[in-house]
Amino acid sequence: MVMEVVDVEELSPTFKRITFGGPDFDLFQDSEAVDKYVKLLLPQNPDAGLVPPFDLDELRKTLPKDEMPLRRTYTVHSVDHDAKTLKMDFVIHGADGLAGPWADQAKVGDLLQFSGPGGKFQPDPAADWHLLIGDEAAIPAIGAALAAMPEDAVGHALIEVATGDDEWNLTAPKGVEVTWLHRGGPFTPESTVIEQAVKALSWRDGRVQAFVHGEREIMKSLRVYLNEERGVERSDMSLSAYWAYGRAEDDFQAEKTLPIGQIYPEAGLQY
Repeated sequence: MVMEVVDVEELSPTFKRITFGGPDFDLFQDSEAVDKYVKLLLPQNPDAGLVPPFDLDELRKTLPKDEMPLRRTYTVHSVDHDAKTLKMDFVIHGADGLAGPWADQAKVGDLLQFSGPGGKFQPDPAADWHLLIGDEAAIPAIGAALAAMPEDAVGHALIEVATGDDEWNLTAPKGVEVTWLHRGGPFTPESTVIEQAVKALSWRDGRVQAFVHGEREIMKSLRVYLNEERGVERSDMSLSAYWAYGRAEDDFQAEKTLPIGQIYPEAGLQY
């Protein structure tokens, strides 16, 4: 489907929220999942003049591989069926990447092609408490999960961002404590603080439902801590890597079937 940019909002120096609409909205098969995501199809060379919709089979006949559109995965922030629009949030980090620079230059009337959505997580009202953990890439899904929880829900949300300027005003039940963690700049293995914060958290009694998404190596460590040390059942965890430090998304996706890309020791078990 191809949708049109109808609004661009700067949330902070690091984030932009883009609203999409247009006739193809009716092709969007929404779901109740709070972590719903879509696959964007973006030109590698913005100056090549490619305009959606892209026919990849036809483009392969004329374009070299390094100029073909590439897929990028993004979480849907929210869907407004009355207005026939959906919102997506983009992390902006200069000229790095593909989707970030596209979003940084996006203006009303621009077109974007994507497919989906996927996703399956929903807060379980029967859980005794909730634990949500993530970095910038997980904020839209964490925000949607918090908003979908019953009013009497309790728990913790730990979210790592660069600085206080990147904090969002999230809607959450009174019993869910939202903690923003500042690493002081761009993510590096040395600057990240989220793993330490999770391990320092006072553990509650009862069955926890955990939503844990972020950088791949951090997810591997937290999987061991939550699953093996804290005894959280796999069925009570939505845990996977949204990205990997030092990897473009194409390399990151390709590595998912290799030992380096597996969050669980068994191949293919990424939740």
